[in-house]
Amino acid sequence: MRNYVGAPGSTVSRREFLAATGSVGALGLAGCTAPTNGDSAAVGADETTVAQTSESSLPYTSPPEVVQVDEQGGQVTLKSAPARHAAHPLETMGGPVELPQVWAFSADDGAPSVPGPILRTTEGNDMEVTLDNTDGMRPHTVHFHGVQKAWEDDGVPTTTGIRVDPGEKHTYTIPANVPGTHLYHCHYQTHRHIEMGMYGILRVDPKGYEPADREYFMTVRDWDSRLPRQMAGENVTYDPRNRKPDVFTVNGKSAPRTLHPEDGSPIIVEQGDTVRVHYVNAGYMSHPMHIHNHRFQLVEKDGGVIPEAARHDMDVTNIAPAERHTVEFTADAQPGIYLMHCHKVNHVMNGNFYPGGMLSGVVYKEAMDTDIFASLMEYAGYEG
Repeated sequence: MRNYVGAPGSTVSRREFLAATGSVGALGLAGCTAPTNGDSAAVGADETTVAQTSESSLPYTSPPEVVQVDEQGGQVTLKSAPARHAAHPLETMGGPVELPQVWAFSADDGAPSVPGPILRTTEGNDMEVTLDNTDGMRPHTVHFHGVQKAWEDDGVPTTTGIRVDPGEKHTYTIPANVPGTHLYHCHYQTHRHIEMGMYGILRVDPKGYEPADREYFMTVRDWDSRLPRQMAGENVTYDPRNRKPDVFTVNGKSAPRTLHPEDGSPIIVEQGDTVRVHYVNAGYMSHPMHIHNHRFQLVEKDGGVIPEAARHDMDVTNIAPAERHTVEFTADAQPGIYLMHCHKVNHVMNGNFYPGGMLSGVVYKEAMDTDIFASLMEYAGYEG
């Protein structure tokens, strides 16, 4: 269990969360019914979900962790392993949504996750990133966007001649010389390996960095589930030239699981907080991300700082594939629960069910002891 709740980057402890929800007493309210595909009763705390009853032997992924690479002497080891990925494990709101096989990155002795671990370092510090493929089944590489590095460390086998075959390890030297939020991913058979989940965030804090009151990382992603299903042995055929995205996620989860305080990525705030959200688009489509009832400014893009004279208030930022947008806003609305979602509204669906998919929310701690928050937690499957 994580020692914090909320999206990666959160500093809200589980104890704070429980206090804000009235020790989660509201979560047991009678009469809360989560919408399902067939209008059947909501999945209860003691019911077995579809995802849990599968006979698959693969482990489930965990939420992405933040790895403070500076605290590890500038060294980190990445591995990839097959896993199952429950984007939303319950029958509520169009679920369950599951990818039966993904290739999940893990850092050091951590759990495999999709997205992969968030590697955080400081400007001026070199990283040694070892890709450990000794237990792997296929070749891989790691390519880091944004930072400037030596030719042989670019992670592209076609142009460097370096790939990491099964049974091998390889160490890349990655200088933290471009501050900002960046993407990393496997660059071997890229059209398949990204589709299978091999991507994550690199964050390079500038020297003298001043964090906001609340700071969160959000990776948005569109999936064509045919490839994960094909790799799991299902009788389907994936065509990368004719993608048919059917799963849409924020930090690997589809709504309402995105609102789960430990497995999902709610943006937890208190009134008056300065909030900084680092968006990364690891998908193949553009996603116009909209936050309800708040005006934000785009302060960084692809590792470049937006000059103050060029900033303006907005409530939608359109993030193209591989782009990174950092936005800032003040939590100055009436305390409540406000959506954050892609405004391609068909991306906010689980199958034919709306809402779902690429949707999370800004959740004020002052609103966590309400009946509506209790209902949302039931939809998300939070048991307290």
